[in-house]
Order: sequence, then C-alpha cells, then structure tokens
Amino acid sequence: MTKESIDPKVYDLYDEYCHTQMTRRDFFKTASGLVVAGGSALVMAEALLPSYTQAQTISFTDERIKPRYVDYDSPGGSSGKMRGYLVKPAGKGPFPAVLVIHENRGLNPYIEDVGRRFAVEGFLSLAPDGLAPIGGYPGNDDDGKVMQKSLDKEKLLTDMLNSAKFLKNHEESNGKLGATGFCYGGGVVNQLAVTMGADLNAGVPFYGVAPPLENVSKIQTPLMINYAEDDPRVNASQEGYREALKANNKNFAMYTYEGTRHGFHNNSTPRYNEAQAKIAWQRTVLFFKEHLS
Repeated sequence: MTKESIDPKVYDLYDEYCHTQMTRRDFFKTASGLVVAGGSALVMAEALLPSYTQAQTISFTDERIKPRYVDYDSPGGSSGKMRGYLVKPAGKGPFPAVLVIHENRGLNPYIEDVGRRFAVEGFLSLAPDGLAPIGGYPGNDDDGKVMQKSLDKEKLLTDMLNSAKFLKNHEESNGKLGATGFCYGGGVVNQLAVTMGADLNAGVPFYGVAPPLENVSKIQTPLMINYAEDDPRVNASQEGYREALKANNKNFAMYTYEGTRHGFHNNSTPRYNEAQAKIAWQRTVLFFKEHLS
C-alpha cells in the first residue's frame, strides 16, 4: 500500500494514536469503524505502523563509525543516572557533537539510525534514552509511549539537559554542541535553546512545539526550525514563535515542507516524505557544519 492510497482520516487517527494514550487495540478498533475511499481503513492503519528493520540506513557494523551505549550521571533527573547511544566517526577526533533527541516513546531504532547518520557525516552523536531510568526503551513504541508519559516532565527535561552537557564535555568532542530532535525531541531542542544559552551552538528542531514565548529572549543559539505542512497540533505555535524570534532579533531560519505530515523525516512509516526529508537532512547537516566546525 502506498502512502498516497491511505485516507487522510486514517493519518489523523494515527497521529492521535501516537500522541495520546490510545492503545494499539483501540487504534485498530477505531480504524475498523471508519468509512474511507479506496479500501479498508483497518488495512491502511496497519500499514502506518513503523517497520524499523526495513528503515535502517546505516548498519551498526558500518566501518565508518564506532557505536556503543554509555552510562553517565544525571543529577536532578528521573533517577540520577542516564544511558545513551554514543556514535563516533572512525578516525581521530575531536569531533563536532550533535545530540539527537527521540520522540515521545524512548530511544527506538529510527533514532539510533539517525545518530549513526550523523556519525557518518563526521559528528560525534549521542542519542539519550529518556526511558533509561525506568528500564529503557522496551522494544516497542506502544509500551514506550506509556512509559514516557509516566515520567515527570521536568525531570525528563533535566535528563536531556544533562545529556547535552555530557556530550559537549566528552573527550571526543571539540566543545561545539548542536541538538536536533523530532516531535517531543523537537520541543526539547527549543527548550534547550532557552536553558543553555550560548552553551548550545546550534539547534535544529523538527516539528516540535515552541517554548513559552516570554522565554524566547533568552535564546542565544542559531536555530533552523523545521515544520510539516499538515501538522495543526504543532503548527498552532509556529507563527507566534516566528514573531517572537523576529521581535528579539534572534538568528533563525524557519522552513515548512510542502506536502508533508508530522513525522515526515521518519522513514519507518508511510508518513515519510523521501524528497522533503532529504532536503531537510541536507540543510541540517550543512547548518551543523557551519556552526560546529
């Protein structure tokens, strides 16, 4: 089934399923009751579930990179300890560093793959697992989103902040730190830009909610902010964010990618838009090379 053949109502239901406590069973049950053109809504719903194995682009055995899991302290976080997926390029560092922040379900294989993609481009990357203090990503997104929802939001944000500091100060880092993230992670990048000031050297949020507008004045890092065209939940804060950044004379670029939905960079589901994701990725890599080298 192609992404074009999936009815918009099913896409909207999938977005609700991803961002609420709706179970997979209820997702399928609701889909089975939808009347759609071109086939069965239930079949369409099944097609939207992620296929992480097929979506892998860089193998963990790729000779260009050296990946490993690392543990580090996280004072004030969910447990005081954190774990992340650290990937360094083969060869001698130090390297510019990029923090990769997951969606609302923990460190799944897609985010690990993004970390490896950055290492291939010459960056030391760290993808923290916000679920590490309560056992780590459970191997499926359904349980992952329930686990992440159970965490204290401020403590989880502290874990991400401590992950950023750990990476910036890593012995393989050149001391220049960028951060990117997707959905929940995009919102975290916006928050880190507020919290870290000049200690964050570049930020690239993907379809993340804006920080409180009264805090925009605290941002000191250059931002490249990516939005999907059809994403009303996140885009509700876009225009206010743009105006606040302008009013405070911040260094930013903001892109909305035509013909895309929330999650368009994630190549594990039909929401993926290959052409636009490629453009966004190229812009992201160039932006980080400009500000972190």
